[in-house]
Amino acid sequence: MEEKFLAELEVRREAAAKAGVRIRPVPEMKQAHRLLTGSRTSDGFDDLAKLGLLRLSLEALAVDKRFTGLFTDEEANTALERLLFAGYTFK
Repeated sequence: MEEKFLAELEVRREAAAKAGVRIRPVPEMKQAHRLLTGSRTSDGFDDLAKLGLLRLSLEALAVDKRFTGLFTDEEANTALERLLFAGYTFK
């Protein structure tokens, strides 16, 4: 499941790049966990929010039902809070 998550994250990173948002690659899960336990949002989060593209963020992928088992409740809650604070709407 981790490989699928990282592959999907890379697809989203490439899509963000096409929209002009630079996001550093996340080559391993421990980096994804670190980004969701820190006080800062993931790379490009604010730029994605301005463009209405938060669906491409690490945070959005972390709360995707396909991958929630990879994250602690605290990490998922942090991702959800960041998304909601930025005005993300779930579809």
